[in-house]
Amino acid sequence: MKSKAFLLVFLFGTICVGQSVLTTPNVGSQSAPANSPAPAASNAQAPLQGPAQVGGNPTSGAMAPETPAAPPPEERPQASNPNTVVGPLTAKSDFEQFAEDATGLTLPVYGRQLFNGVPTTFAPVENVPVPADYVLGPGDQLLIRAWGKIDLDYRVTVDRNGQINLPKVGTLTVAGLRYAQVEGYLRSAIGALFTGFELNVTLGQLRSIQIFVLGEGRQPGVYTISSLSTLVDALFASGGPSATGTMRHIQLRRGNRVLTEFDIYDLVQRGDKSHDVQLLPGDVIYIPTIGAQVAISGNVNEPGIYELKGETTIASALQGAGGLTNIAGVGRAVLERIENHSNRRVEEFALDASSLQRPLKDGDLLRIFPLSPKFENAVTLRGNVAAPGRYVWKEGMRISDLIPSRESLITSGYWNRQNHVSLGSGGITANNAEIDWDHAVIERLDEHDLSTRLIPFHLGNAIDNPASIDNQLLRAGDIVTIFSRADIALPMEQHATFVSVSGEVNAPGLYRVNPGDTLRGVVQEAGGLTQHSYLYASVFTRVSTRVAQEAQLRQAADQMQKELIAKYANATTQAGQTGADQQAQLVLQQATLAKLTSIAPTGRVVLNMNPNAATIEDIPVFPLEDGDAFYISPRLGTVQVVGAVYNANAFRYEPGKRLIAYLNDAGGATREADQKRIYVIRADGTVVSRQSRNSHSHGSYDNLKLLPGDAVVVPEKIRVSSPMNNFLEASQLASQTALTAAALSIIK
Repeated sequence: MKSKAFLLVFLFGTICVGQSVLTTPNVGSQSAPANSPAPAASNAQAPLQGPAQVGGNPTSGAMAPETPAAPPPEERPQASNPNTVVGPLTAKSDFEQFAEDATGLTLPVYGRQLFNGVPTTFAPVENVPVPADYVLGPGDQLLIRAWGKIDLDYRVTVDRNGQINLPKVGTLTVAGLRYAQVEGYLRSAIGALFTGFELNVTLGQLRSIQIFVLGEGRQPGVYTISSLSTLVDALFASGGPSATGTMRHIQLRRGNRVLTEFDIYDLVQRGDKSHDVQLLPGDVIYIPTIGAQVAISGNVNEPGIYELKGETTIASALQGAGGLTNIAGVGRAVLERIENHSNRRVEEFALDASSLQRPLKDGDLLRIFPLSPKFENAVTLRGNVAAPGRYVWKEGMRISDLIPSRESLITSGYWNRQNHVSLGSGGITANNAEIDWDHAVIERLDEHDLSTRLIPFHLGNAIDNPASIDNQLLRAGDIVTIFSRADIALPMEQHATFVSVSGEVNAPGLYRVNPGDTLRGVVQEAGGLTQHSYLYASVFTRVSTRVAQEAQLRQAADQMQKELIAKYANATTQAGQTGADQQAQLVLQQATLAKLTSIAPTGRVVLNMNPNAATIEDIPVFPLEDGDAFYISPRLGTVQVVGAVYNANAFRYEPGKRLIAYLNDAGGATREADQKRIYVIRADGTVVSRQSRNSHSHGSYDNLKLLPGDAVVVPEKIRVSSPMNNFLEASQLASQTALTAAALSIIK
């Protein structure tokens, strides 16, 4: 039997060892004078070790009873933070799990968040000013200093009898005095023996007290805390109520009576600590079992699980939950209730005055729904409009009432551009978001089958002719969408087409053309040609052509890259060729490939005009596309010779002068020149090579007559494989599509 009792004592001691302790403040701590009594040993830092101490003397200096022998050092647990709550984490209660299953949400228990961070955020009471109403007791330390006709400097501790001993004065009883009364009491006692002195009394180290946290606490047990601690301090130290502990009826018991009942909701909701009481030795904080609970979810500011206190209506419960959110609807609320622990039922009602006075019961789940986003009296205008948004709907409202004029659809961006006094770097640009006056649509909800109906109408007719069928009657909730011409793929006849005409015309600018208009017609609309125009060297570019050229160039580059990789992966050194030569050839080919792939196509279209073209009638009747640009060059007076020549330069054009003469002017071809591949880039973008000249004419290529703006290109000799040859031919094709500048820079 003794061994069993010893085992119980040991187990209880091991449970209590890890409990949190509030440390004793060290106010006014300093070295004691030589003639002062030795300071009392402080035991405020050590928790009680076993149940035997529950009935012991709780005052300072009590000796702990004998405990089992400590384990060897290697078996001892590591020292823990004295402010850390040790013990199991708070588990979910049955009602918490029930609410989670019913709502699909993990609802927090209201008030528990106050204790979730206790182990790291709670600091015990120490080194704080002592309140004036603090009651002295055994273990408190007084610092007494007097000067004048008597000299005192003592650090004394109140003994178990509540007395202190002052040399020259005697024994004085101070226990039970408030801190504000001590100095006056000592002044009177000393003044009975001495006169003409000044006195100062302060508190030094304060006593420790034992209190009990019992019931449904997270970590119930015996705690040694500072004498300054209150009920709330002890709750923080113990981790607060457990999952089954109440937060609304926490009792402080002193002796055989309940001194106060503390409601954590008062502290959290209103900051009310009026029921927080300073603790005394032997006080018991009792946490009863949790009371009735309800769960509130949905559109409230603080959804969660709430403990009820007395009769609680829906109105007061919602107020405790922070009230409804600003998007909560009052037209519908759902209450799930457990009837007599036998069945469940659901009630649905509006949150009117009578419903708000309904009482809630234990186990209720109240759900608040959001306000419906539906507008009862509005239609929506969106798309390519000046002011998209919702507009008030009225009975009999039609499209012309929503959009009274065409001007009302002009966006602010257009007017902002109109207000600019400078042209800017972008020049004149077309409005790519032009309104589609032929197509618009009304989106309407069919209330019968809840499907969406689309009602198309002609926007221009609806505005210009209010009596037309296109001026549709609107209903509340309709959505009217206005399109731009870029939103829908329209037939060519309905496309808005803009072309740019620049250079040697009388009125250069951006022109809108209609389907069927031609290049000749738009030049005529631009005022015709100036006397300095040189039609043969004009440049016509097209967006779709540029896109196609970019795709062809990428495809050719990818194919060339694959062929180079395949060739040199299995390459063998040929006769008369070293590995270094082969490597140099690879580097050269890769460099050429990199340069050619950097070419940016311009989208030039060769018009094949006569070199002597000089009038509008000489311009071809060529259909136009959106984004076309036509530049008419002024008359040129030079011919360029570039590449592997001794003097690459631009030379004055002389009528009738031939290719060989311009080559001679440039000093002739160098030794590195590939004279068999000399070619001429005509001013109109065409390319004439020796091979093409020989296949179409019997004359000598050297005697080719050049025209103003032509360029003679003399390439260097490059030893390349067949794939590279093909790629160089592709580069000539690129030159034919007006990539002249890029090609010349590569060959140099």
